[in-house]
Amino acid sequence: MALKKSSYYDKHYKQSASLIRARRPYLIRNSLTGIGLFGFCISVYVFTIRAVSQDDFDDVKVPDAPAKSQLPILTGANVAGASEFTSSSSQKS
Repeated sequence: MALKKSSYYDKHYKQSASLIRARRPYLIRNSLTGIGLFGFCISVYVFTIRAVSQDDFDDVKVPDAPAKSQLPILTGANVAGASEFTSSSSQKS
C-alpha cells in the first residue's frame, strides 16, 4: 500500500487553498520586506553612479604612445637558456 504524496500544490502545480491560507498572514510583511530591499539596492546603485560621475580625471596624464615592454622577447635560443636558468635556480633552493 503506497501513501499518497502530500503537497500544497495540485497536479497542475497551482497553489491549493490550504497553502494560500497558510501564507496569508505573511503576505504583507514579506511584500514590505521585498520593497525595502529593492529600495535599498536602487539607492546604493544611484549613489554609486552619482559618486562616480562627479569624479574629474583632468589631472590624469594620458600617454601619447603605449609604453614599450621592458621584458626580453624569447626566441628559440633564449628559451633554451631560460629553461637552464630556471632549472639551475630551482636546484639552489
